Amino acid sequence: MEIKKIAVMGAGLMGHGIAQVAAQSAGVEVYLRDIDEKYLREGNRMISQSLSRFVRKGSMSQEEANAVMKRITSTTSIEEAVSDSDVVIEAAPEREEIKRELFMELDRLSPGRTILASNTSSISITLLASYTNRPEKVCGMHFFNPPQVMRLVEIVRGQLTSDEAVRVVQELSQRMGKETVLVKKDSPGFIVNRILIPALNEAVSLLQEEVATPEDIDKAVRLGLNWPMGPLTLSDYVGNDTTLYVGEVLHKGFGDPKYRAPYLLKTMVTAGLNGRKSRRGFYRWDESGHIVGDTKAIDSLGK
Repeated sequence: MEIKKIAVMGAGLMGHGIAQVAAQSAGVEVYLRDIDEKYLREGNRMISQSLSRFVRKGSMSQEEANAVMKRITSTTSIEEAVSDSDVVIEAAPEREEIKRELFMELDRLSPGRTILASNTSSISITLLASYTNRPEKVCGMHFFNPPQVMRLVEIVRGQLTSDEAVRVVQELSQRMGKETVLVKKDSPGFIVNRILIPALNEAVSLLQEEVATPEDIDKAVRLGLNWPMGPLTLSDYVGNDTTLYVGEVLHKGFGDPKYRAPYLLKTMVTAGLNGRKSRRGFYRWDESGHIVGDTKAIDSLGK
């Protein structure tokens, strides 16, 4: 299959980045769809901001950045987005009920040839495929945040996913400049999150037990384990609500206590302290997505 046009469902934290990489690196036409114009405006603002950074660094010209933006069409209509798409990449919020409704609609409105890929970080691809009449064309395509920078894509095979669907998604990922790994068995959390979630839980537990400050926990992991960012910063960055939800999926799937979220993480999410997206979490964040100064954000929780 020659991929000329793709659709991305969701213009949020992951969706706008996936759309940018598809238009920028793969050079394909992209339809970016979300439920409200305000989300599309924000998604396009973040794409433009990202491209401007590439221009400032000298890695692309302003003309090239303009060409990328022209390859992206924003719409609130699923039908417009998918009517002639070769691949649809779902990047909706990490909630099974939302994805269920969306996959049913995508199956109804997409051409029969269209491959439906999900950026889910934890939900079963076999389950999502069961909401369609084309389970052989449903595949996991899990990007990492931010998609413009992170090189990995986990490709996840559902129980009925065809070799052809896997091949197409692998080739598209490579055109987007990504390295791929194949998750041969549809298992909760795939590869990375099965390893990551226990580490994030342990970092939150250290904080809950007042063993160390957020800054020192993150510093210890950055310098001691050579992580590019500390675990509490990472949880804030992807969203503490997402960390909690992925952990709950893993705990439900495996029944292993290492995936059970610490009480502190649950209460923070209940309070809306989701990190970068809410500008408060383990740290305070400014509107540009940067941690504010030398802050002891955890000391101010609830104040």
